[in-house]
Amino acid sequence: MISTSLFDLTGKVVLLTGASKGMGRAMAEALALHGANVMISSRKLAACETAAAEINAKCGAERAKAFACNAGYKDQLQALVDATHAAFGPIDVLIGNAGVNPFYGPMSKIPDEAYDKIMATNVRSNHWLVQMVAPDMLAKGSGSIMITSSTGAFAPSLTIGAYNISKLAVIGLCRNLAAELGPSGVRVNAICPGLIRTDFAEALWNNPEAEQRAREQIPLRRLGEADDLGGLAVFLASDSSAYITGQALTVCGGSNMWS
Repeated sequence: MISTSLFDLTGKVVLLTGASKGMGRAMAEALALHGANVMISSRKLAACETAAAEINAKCGAERAKAFACNAGYKDQLQALVDATHAAFGPIDVLIGNAGVNPFYGPMSKIPDEAYDKIMATNVRSNHWLVQMVAPDMLAKGSGSIMITSSTGAFAPSLTIGAYNISKLAVIGLCRNLAAELGPSGVRVNAICPGLIRTDFAEALWNNPEAEQRAREQIPLRRLGEADDLGGLAVFLASDSSAYITGQALTVCGGSNMWS
């Protein structure tokens, strides 16, 4: 039997936003099961506490803690970082998974407040978080940052154009940060999910047309599930991805293999 520590995250400190359910929840659980200490954050404390309790029960150890934070507010993000430091110490891994899309329709109709909210939460909040967390990683000379983008970044949309634009900006942010932080040993990558069966994307997948497209157009012939993101998070957080940075990694069942 081969023994390997490639995916061992024992003692690593991970901070996740948008992590009380869906993809963020799945990533948090996978990381904790591989030994990491994880701070779970979303807007609702009760949901975070439930997720943390369920993860701890599976791990048989107190590896997850909860903290409520609205990612659109800089002071709340700083409070989240401070709480993570107090609970676990310096941060080794950051996953910016919080995102919003309050508008469906053409760009010509989007209200300014909706556009600003999309850009502020999906892009600027991650810029802020990296500014707050990167010093921990720079001091150690190592670290991994992941920000959730989307395969929507690779194409226009008549209904979620602003969201797709924000996710393309996330890829740009990750690549620039990878160039800036790489010389100090810190890696930065974008995660680009395809159509994943989560509450956030329900309007896109919960209809017969989406199911039919999945059966006919996605090479793996199914929609994605939140658990499909867990392995990638562990891979990018661990030493097994030590030479990977500045990438936009798709998790899409093959639907965007040419992007």
